[in-house]
Amino acid sequence: MIVAVEGPSAAGKTTWCRAAAVEFVAEYTPTAAEPDGGEAACQVLYWTDVDTARWSQALDLEARRGVGICDTDPMKLHYSWCLARVSAAPASRFADELASVREAMSQHQLGFADVVLMTVPDEAILRLQKTGDPTRSRRSFELHAGLREPLIEWYKCLDRLKPGHVVWELPDDGINSIDASATRVDRYDVRLLDALVGELPRLQ
Repeated sequence: MIVAVEGPSAAGKTTWCRAAAVEFVAEYTPTAAEPDGGEAACQVLYWTDVDTARWSQALDLEARRGVGICDTDPMKLHYSWCLARVSAAPASRFADELASVREAMSQHQLGFADVVLMTVPDEAILRLQKTGDPTRSRRSFELHAGLREPLIEWYKCLDRLKPGHVVWELPDDGINSIDASATRVDRYDVRLLDALVGELPRLQ
């Protein structure tokens, strides 16, 4: 089973992962070497490589421990959609990344997690939790806080297509109460990806 833990910045994802598992796939850590968007092809390739590498880590962890918990969804296509949704990035970036992710999925290099755990505190709580965690700078917090609503839109669409696939809380008992067998989707179902994109609000 592969479990993706999602939510806005400072929502408590990493804290939950640390409590739930000895080992998990960490969220991406900025390196200051990320593409600046000047070359669309380079940007798409970079982020697809990041996502496929994290998916590979999840598969390895699942093979070794039975469960691969991921701090943020390895298929992070939602990020470029959310950026476009709030006019922080062009819709063309999402379209380009969608094509790349779709190809990676068809090659079984990237897929849907078996279950997604969502934590979506309101903005006041996010700010409080950010202030209470001095170990992380969260320099992009304001931008990420503004992505809360479109992030919910994305996963609500997925939940409508596959009811029960998204769990709208972080279970207090870790993964003990999670039964992915009833909601498991084909990890590499390109048709589900297409249906999800078709279900989302149209980008301007």
